[in-house]
Amino acid sequence: MKLWKKFITRFTIFELALIALISALGIAAKPVVASLGHVLTAPLLIPGGSVIGGLYMMWIVLGAGLVTKSGAGTLIGLTQGMLIMFLGFFGNHGAFSLVTYALPGVSVDLVLKFMGHRVCCPLCSFLSGAAANITGTFLVSSIFFNLPWIALFLCLSVSMLSGGLGGILAYLILKKLRKVNIGTLNYNQENKKNGGDIYK
Repeated sequence: MKLWKKFITRFTIFELALIALISALGIAAKPVVASLGHVLTAPLLIPGGSVIGGLYMMWIVLGAGLVTKSGAGTLIGLTQGMLIMFLGFFGNHGAFSLVTYALPGVSVDLVLKFMGHRVCCPLCSFLSGAAANITGTFLVSSIFFNLPWIALFLCLSVSMLSGGLGGILAYLILKKLRKVNIGTLNYNQENKKNGGDIYK
């Protein structure tokens, strides 16, 4: 409980509201994206997320870039997982939804932490989106679809590209927002703190 309190108090009320908004938007877009994914992948008996999952992961990368604090991706994933469970909305994974939604967020945070970036360039955006979608696809494919290794490898390869493109899309959106001074406060503070060397 103390760890959770220490973690959550790192975020301001505004940042938590932003995280909640991004999480809700991601869930609201899910029916359209899921329907498209089902049409494309149902005949192949592979998870739809491997192909169009980048559009899911875009929201996590976007939120991490707006908040620019380590742990934002994880919190977005957790929030989405709880929304799915409580609303019973595409929640066919039951309580495991918390895991399948939270771990992609953790992956985004880990990639950005390792690189020392905050969705500030195409590379970190691509890699964080790719890592998130690979994580989600692996969990769903190995546990719920029980795919053979070759099929799983192909799914993960496709999911890497899809997730990476979703990350790039998030970066392009952030770039537009920053031009009109939306989502720039934390970004500029972090940039100044690091001497302008990391956030370019």
